[in-house]
Amino acid sequence: MSKHNCSRCAWRAKYDAAPRSFLGRLWRWHIGFCPGWKAYLASQSEAERRALAAQYSLHPPCP
Repeated sequence: MSKHNCSRCAWRAKYDAAPRSFLGRLWRWHIGFCPGWKAYLASQSEAERRALAAQYSLHPPCP
């Protein structure tokens, strides 16, 4: 399996620093349909998925 760059994404860092910025909002919109982000979430542990869902106000992950 390939490694995901989502944890090092510059746009994600922009969102973390300033969620209301243009790039921050663009990244948040983007993760709604990004197959790479979905694969990244699937590769995380259940606890990490829940933490990411809480941090980024995502819908609860599917079981």
